[in-house]
Amino acid sequence: MQFLKNHPFAVDAHFENSLVLTFAVPKEQIQPLIPECLQLDTFDDKWAFIAIAMVQTKHLRPKGFPKFMGNNFFLIGYRIFVRYVTSEGKRLRGLYIIKSETNKKKMQFFGNIFTHYNYTTTDISQSLDQGVKTIRSEKSNFRLEVDNTESEVNLPVDSPFRGWKEARRFAGPLPFTFTVDTENKSVVIIQGVRSNWKPSPVKVNRYEFGFLDSLNLEGAVLANAFEIRDVPYCWKKGRLDSWG
Repeated sequence: MQFLKNHPFAVDAHFENSLVLTFAVPKEQIQPLIPECLQLDTFDDKWAFIAIAMVQTKHLRPKGFPKFMGNNFFLIGYRIFVRYVTSEGKRLRGLYIIKSETNKKKMQFFGNIFTHYNYTTTDISQSLDQGVKTIRSEKSNFRLEVDNTESEVNLPVDSPFRGWKEARRFAGPLPFTFTVDTENKSVVIIQGVRSNWKPSPVKVNRYEFGFLDSLNLEGAVLANAFEIRDVPYCWKKGRLDSWG
């Protein structure tokens, strides 16, 4: 039944809201976290990147199913920006997932049948007070506060980017997501298709992520933070590629 994990069918969803924080880390700190068939997607040949995406999805369902059969979930993904060269020599830019969380057992159950993302279930609470959005989890030990009241948002103080144009290249999601079977030397390539994708910079007042801390990455800095709203999204059926 292992083939079921290779994204055997396309999936439709609607992103009501997505917050993505991208952290720049010296590339040698992240290199051990990815399989040998992937390459880090770097900036200035120094920085590699980990993104944390927090997404409120609506009507998530197999493609072709009516919306009322879909489900609403909160999803959290910790992803590394990478590149992959296929067996046909095509160069793809995408994400490698190192941790996935959701707020519902149903998503954990079905997500772990049809993907390699290894979902776990956690508690999620959200609040909005005077333009400041707070997302927190006691179980996963994270807290995020973003301020949507300012019309002009500066890059984070320690960001390696020189402007928002550069920062958007590492805003995610990228066209592809990769999962790797090192034993069989195969890669599942999942392509995402989106519309109405208009990322807006947001000011981060505070962040704490227990999982990020557990990686013991030295020199990690917040590089950018974006929010998008009201986005139709589709994941295509997974495609298997061999390497090695």
